[in-house]
Amino acid sequence: MNQIANELARVKGAFAQPTLTLLHQRQAPVIITIFRTAFDRSNKPVPTGRLHTQVEDHLTQMHAAGEEVPAGTGRELCHRWMRGQWLVRSLDETGQEVYTLTSHAQQALELVKSLARDRATLSEHRVATIVSTVRRFNAEANPDRSARVEILTAEIARLQAERDRLIDGAELVDATEDYMADGFTELMSLVSALPSDFARVEERYAQIRAEILTAFRAEDRPAGEVIDEYLARADALMTSTQEGRAFEGAFTLLRDDALVTGLREDLNALLEHPLSDRILGDTDRSELRGTVRLVRDGLERVLAQRSKVTATLKEYIVWRDAARDRELEQTLRQLESEMMTWMATTGPRATHDVPLLPGRAGIEHLRERFYDPADEVLPERISVADTEDAPALSLDDLRAQGGPQIIELRERLDDALGALIPPASMGELFAELDPALRRPVEIFGLLHLAADRGWRAPEDEDSGTETYGAIRRDGTARAFAVPRLALPDPDLEER
Repeated sequence: MNQIANELARVKGAFAQPTLTLLHQRQAPVIITIFRTAFDRSNKPVPTGRLHTQVEDHLTQMHAAGEEVPAGTGRELCHRWMRGQWLVRSLDETGQEVYTLTSHAQQALELVKSLARDRATLSEHRVATIVSTVRRFNAEANPDRSARVEILTAEIARLQAERDRLIDGAELVDATEDYMADGFTELMSLVSALPSDFARVEERYAQIRAEILTAFRAEDRPAGEVIDEYLARADALMTSTQEGRAFEGAFTLLRDDALVTGLREDLNALLEHPLSDRILGDTDRSELRGTVRLVRDGLERVLAQRSKVTATLKEYIVWRDAARDRELEQTLRQLESEMMTWMATTGPRATHDVPLLPGRAGIEHLRERFYDPADEVLPERISVADTEDAPALSLDDLRAQGGPQIIELRERLDDALGALIPPASMGELFAELDPALRRPVEIFGLLHLAADRGWRAPEDEDSGTETYGAIRRDGTARAFAVPRLALPDPDLEER
């Protein structure tokens, strides 16, 4: 039981991630299409004004084609997507506001892109890739020295035999079209995951920056302690998180010029293969050819974000010290001015005692109450009733006599809003509740929740009434006519 409960908790946590909340939207195809059109594979920042205009133009075209689109202007939708953690707004090097996709949005785009491709099936290439990966992994991680030596010896012998066979003029086995297609599919899947990986590292640095600035503004700790904590967290980011370790690994590899040159040459050789023209389109070829540039751009963005964090903290510290120095200088100048005024009206030997700190204003306390002997009289002893005479009530009986069950009603309301086909009105939602949640008093609970969320019937429309079929505790039914209140569409209404 604990195992299935833990697994359910993990699955719920995954569904709560912004990636799946984006894909779970009823209008997710529209949003994904706009993101794919506005942002390229490298997630190049887009100015805010331009993106607002593009969103409105794309929505107009899709609406003209008969597609249901979200309501609102381009600016309102972008702000809504920022709250959904799919867009982030920042300043570029020139101080201009720009939008970029978060790692969650990039993951959603990559998932849709992978599903749009032809899925790779079980093949010789995939099995061979798994075998070679496991073999290489074992050769690098096996703790037994002799086992590592045996693996390397066998691999050297295999490569030597293949080399000798080709030198002797043996037949060169050409790769089949299926083999090349599987290989290109796996390669593009690996490359397409890089932008979201780099974006996660950028977001971690931005999160650290926000937390450190909050600590500075709180001023409950010395500035040196806050800076030491930032440096420790920045170092730990590269060693204690999966994204940081991946970034460090990529950074180390790209510092090897020979390795980068070899990667570029291998990609060019694969793209010049005779079968590549029939397998890859122009877009796929362009993406593979720009792999090295994609990795370099991702590394530069992460390094720029890290430098931006350090520069921001430095500027904040300098600005804060300078402001305090200016305040002290102004105070000293005021004291000097008052001193000159006093010297102008007194003699050269005049003295005046000045306290080091200003005294506190004293306020006398006035008695508001006088002694009352009645305050000393003990209250009458409480008589204890016989417990046998007390009626036997269960917890359910007590709850049945109380007010509406707000917590349970709120959970049912949230579940209904997140359903694939939500109820059209509060009356339909009430009819779907369990009998224990359909007491007459629960109607007030639902209306209370609707008022808290600002749901009201439009004043210019007569929505009429609808019948709430309530069930009392004793099982009797009672019908109530309540003004009809429609439930908002979670996809069309701003959260």
